[in-house]
Amino acid sequence: MLHATATAFWTLAPGQGALRQEPVPTPGPGEVAVRTLFSGISRGTESLVFQGRVPESEWQRMRAPFQEGNFPAPVKYGYVSVGVVEAGESSLIGREVFCLYPHQDRYVVPVDAVTPLPEGLPAARAVLAANMETAINGVWDAAPGVGDRITVVGAGVIGTLVAWLCAAIPGTRVCLMDVSPGRAELADTLGIDFSLADQAPTENDLVIHASGNPEGLRQSLTLAGDEARVVEMSWYGDREVSLPLGEAFHSRRLRLVGSQVGRLPFERTPRWDHGRRLALALELLREPCLDALISGESDFQELPALMPRLAAASGDVLCHRIRYPTLS
Repeated sequence: MLHATATAFWTLAPGQGALRQEPVPTPGPGEVAVRTLFSGISRGTESLVFQGRVPESEWQRMRAPFQEGNFPAPVKYGYVSVGVVEAGESSLIGREVFCLYPHQDRYVVPVDAVTPLPEGLPAARAVLAANMETAINGVWDAAPGVGDRITVVGAGVIGTLVAWLCAAIPGTRVCLMDVSPGRAELADTLGIDFSLADQAPTENDLVIHASGNPEGLRQSLTLAGDEARVVEMSWYGDREVSLPLGEAFHSRRLRLVGSQVGRLPFERTPRWDHGRRLALALELLREPCLDALISGESDFQELPALMPRLAAASGDVLCHRIRYPTLS
């Protein structure tokens, strides 16, 4: 039986969230009704949204596909939802799907807004899909080559996935660097070399920064070899970042490149779209070792109390998964 109402998480004011009841329409032609199984918190971006730190210049570009409300608040935001289709398109009923939807227990969307999970991908791991898409886009922007020496700065979810993808290229020597010694175990689980900040290799052909800390970006410049590329994947919201672009930056002819998941690299747009990229991300997530990127799980009802803690959390948090009631 379909429910006429749903429960959704809203940011009501910076640092304050609540669950709200809202109506759910009956799916019409070309639509599906989805019951959520899991959602995931994209801790970097969602923390900035929850804390009201999206700069006004980015209010339109930062809108999620099914966002309601406006920045800074009240706003219903999120883009990592995995559920099961309960009604609508007959070929999808009973299928587990991924959707770029906020944290909500039931919703109705167009058929083309959901992507069925490939065989062999558990719904609980599929919450990493948006992170994997970001990592794929970052690797495309970085353009690593066979045999490259690569250091990835920041062993969060994005940085670890980027390092994992780069390590699959023949001949590459990939090092995942972080300030936390505890991330060595994560790197080992995924088969990636690890170093602390003071042990990171220098003279790299490519450095990819994903720590979210300006100090990590500054160090990334020192780890790059002459004429090398440094790819910046962190987003700082309204925070200003200063860099040592004097000194040897110009004489070493370093290249600093920004990467952002919202736009596909220009050279791929004739053949790729967001749907094809998402399908690739889901296929890549079939690897069981990637479960190591889920650092915790909580019930949906706990989300209003949980979000302030996650937004202020240290680097111990990777992907935090939200579990929804299993009964329809």
